[in-house]
Amino acid sequence: MAKGSKLLRAAGLVLLLAATVALLYGGYAFLRDFKGPKLVVVLVAIAWGLGSVALLYAVLNAMAESLPRPARALALPLVFAGPALALLFWFLVFPTLRSLWLSFFDETGTRFVALANYRFAFADRIMLESFRNNLLWMVFGTLLCVGLGLVIAVLADRSRLEKLYKSLVFMPMAISFVGAGVIWKFMYAYKGEGTGIQEIGLLNAAVVALGGKAQAWLLVPFWNNFLLIAIMVWLQTGYAMVILSSSIKGIPAELLEAARIDGADELQIFFRIIIPAIEGSLVTVSTTIVIFSLKLFDIVRVMTGGNYGTNVIANEFYMQQFTYGQSGRASAIAIVLLVAVVPVMAYNLRQFGERRAFK
Repeated sequence: MAKGSKLLRAAGLVLLLAATVALLYGGYAFLRDFKGPKLVVVLVAIAWGLGSVALLYAVLNAMAESLPRPARALALPLVFAGPALALLFWFLVFPTLRSLWLSFFDETGTRFVALANYRFAFADRIMLESFRNNLLWMVFGTLLCVGLGLVIAVLADRSRLEKLYKSLVFMPMAISFVGAGVIWKFMYAYKGEGTGIQEIGLLNAAVVALGGKAQAWLLVPFWNNFLLIAIMVWLQTGYAMVILSSSIKGIPAELLEAARIDGADELQIFFRIIIPAIEGSLVTVSTTIVIFSLKLFDIVRVMTGGNYGTNVIANEFYMQQFTYGQSGRASAIAIVLLVAVVPVMAYNLRQFGERRAFK
């Protein structure tokens, strides 16, 4: 009798699972083919999405709970983590593997070319220029963002207007990279000599007001990279400041006071107490900005399109894929970029694990 009831329950759960899957697909088909008002689409999408996913989890959980104890211990984590892992595989792992596969083929994806695309990635003049520029972003961008963020965090913590100063520095974080590029394009705007048009670019307006000569700043090779790096510093200094400031506030006041009583000046306190105490946060902030520098795309794309010696790896990937149609070369560049980012992420995770173990 008990065995029959268990079989009946299992059959009911299987039927309910089939009905749930049918509901999921039916809602998808309805939204795909529906031609009516958009408000109806939104309401149906919300009701169908939330309801059907909740029902799916409830059914799968009930099926897992009905299993024997050893199988249940394995099934329950899969019910809740399985969909997330499946999405992670589909949207991250699978595209990475596909890009790796395509990197060994030509632009059509049919003719095997071995390492030809990787030879292009490491030998082409534009690619070498992109590597150089990304290195500039990594070194100078990271140093300036972290350095300024640290200095502002230390100084602002001692001011009565701390909240105001920090709000002003952090405010650019609310602006997208594309929006920041548009704003700073006006900052560097150049109308040209002999046009009779007044300079509207803030930088050129300041130079002319001081008796200098307006310049096409973004057209000056090599140095224009530093003008673009200034945009990242403007955007990311607030992030570094907030993280480092919270770490500095975690240093016991008694420790700083004891150092002052022992005769340590402010520079000694800064370098021998504050810096070692926030080393973990410094590593985290630095590696995060380094990763951003490696993947940088938006600012360069909006400001110069990668021209005039400002190209970066991500922009060259975009150009090869969507402008030149060279999917093999674009895939190779994407893999090179991934390989460059992974060691930095691995180091960051290792440092995080060591800090947790120490605590």
